Amino acid sequence: MRLPKVLDLAAAEELRATLVGVCAEGAAIILNASDVEVIGLPCLQVLVAAAKTAASLAIERPSAAFINALQDYGFDERVLGAPPADPGEAASTDDGAGAPADQPAVESMTESAPADETQAPPEHASKATEGGAVEKRILTIDDSKTMRDMLMLALTNAGYQVVQAIDGQDGLEVLRKEAIDVVITDINMPRLDGYGVIRRLREDPNHQQTPILVLSTESEQKSKDIAREAGATGWLVKPFDPERLVDVIRKVSP
Repeated sequence: MRLPKVLDLAAAEELRATLVGVCAEGAAIILNASDVEVIGLPCLQVLVAAAKTAASLAIERPSAAFINALQDYGFDERVLGAPPADPGEAASTDDGAGAPADQPAVESMTESAPADETQAPPEHASKATEGGAVEKRILTIDDSKTMRDMLMLALTNAGYQVVQAIDGQDGLEVLRKEAIDVVITDINMPRLDGYGVIRRLREDPNHQQTPILVLSTESEQKSKDIAREAGATGWLVKPFDPERLVDVIRKVSP
């Protein structure tokens, strides 16, 4: 499949629907990116998430514009299986692709303990599978359908159950009915923003220890301080790396 020259916001939804279907069926697909002249962050995030979570998908011959977009948004070309244009200048992925090399992929919001020492949520939220493994349930709260679907793809491929909410108020309603192990929330949303979600959950005795991860395009220290004071467990910056996200979830909810 040859990707079009312009991969804008409208193309992101079409790509998402196509790739989610392909990944679900396990069918092999090769995307030729040689003609790409313009690519926005939504399309780039869809492609990266799909490439990282589906072994049946490969992206070949990325154009110069495609590679430049990867670098501009902090990705290493190797996340798509393509060799870096200049190995000596390739961005480090030690902190997780999708975050700039000088910015950690996740920042702990807990001052008294690092992320791997954060207390686990109530035991009733997890479900044991037939093999005895614990199947964690994750609530994703984001007003972007594309982002919700990318999170669904990444997390279900990692073996998690995923429940979705379209904004903060919807998320609270879901939490009243569902047992959840980890909450992943955006910040800027209608009706109730991510800060409000965090504060309301920390006021609820049932969720005072539930890990709450913020996943946002914002990276200002002031925003992180507000989230920390509200009770967030950690802060990740979009675009996200699926493998790094799963690693963080495993730390905060073993």
